Amino acid sequence: MVNGIIGLVIGLAIGFFASRYLFKRNLKKNPPINEKMIRAMFMEMGRKPNETQIKRIMKNINDQYK
Repeated sequence: MVNGIIGLVIGLAIGFFASRYLFKRNLKKNPPINEKMIRAMFMEMGRKPNETQIKRIMKNINDQYK
């Protein structure tokens, strides 16, 4: 009984950290938003973005996934 509980706790911990690692790795490979999308968003708002604004936004987004 005790071995089953210990095995369950260890399995949950390993599963949690493995899924977290895989999720972060997938977000780095396939970011949910890219520079092209940011440009389109700015154009919809009627603004013409410059490269520093786009780079700043991309840096902020990438920092959130670390």
